[in-house]
Amino acid sequence: MYINDVHILSYVGVGILAAIIGWFINWVNLRLPEEKKVFSKEIFKQYKKVKINGWIILCMIFSYIALVYFCGIHKGFYENLTLIKFGILIPMLLCAFVIDYRLQIIPNRLNLTMFEIGLLITFIYGISNINIAKEMLLGMVVGAGIFLLITLVGGLIAGKEAMGFGDVKLMGALGLYFGLYGIIVVSLIAFILGAIISIVLIATKKKKSDEYIPFGPFIVMAAMIVIFVPFNILVQVLSKFFTLGKAKWID
Repeated sequence: MYINDVHILSYVGVGILAAIIGWFINWVNLRLPEEKKVFSKEIFKQYKKVKINGWIILCMIFSYIALVYFCGIHKGFYENLTLIKFGILIPMLLCAFVIDYRLQIIPNRLNLTMFEIGLLITFIYGISNINIAKEMLLGMVVGAGIFLLITLVGGLIAGKEAMGFGDVKLMGALGLYFGLYGIIVVSLIAFILGAIISIVLIATKKKKSDEYIPFGPFIVMAAMIVIFVPFNILVQVLSKFFTLGKAKWID
């Protein structure tokens, strides 16, 4: 039996792999903030002590199955590159979401790993199409540049850090995965989500108006949306949002 040209057993296998990675993410979230090695012998000694977050495992399973459904599984390596790069990125995004939500930090090691893998993927794209590699490098510069500017200007105006440098590094790394136009869309969606959710949290008194709200989770949610929602649909929705529904599209 096939679903979107992918055998159902492939979905089962991907789901099992996602569950294993989901458990591993719980281990990573425990080790990274403490600046301890993730890949070590201690994983076999302390695996029972790891507090399992079922939501992370469910998110991994759903994300991987959805990724295979939308991207498919092809015979050639380059044809599977989108599947591979986002398959690697999603677990790291979930780590960033959980750690920043809990501790208001995004570990440098996590950002650096995203960046290193992103550069490798950019190089691989460049072998077949140099223009794609250029766009991804531009995405890195623009992604980091937008948030660095906000951080510096916000700091001058407000007299305090408006956004953490971990967010700047995260956006720079993500630019290598989404490219120039993709990272701009990620930025816009993240700001919209951040504004709406922050207003709701303050209105419901779950957060105080002067209380710090980490922005990393909004970046992660925006990135996940861009991964799974067709780009043209996102552009249309954003255009209507910023023009108050006055934008018109010709199919």
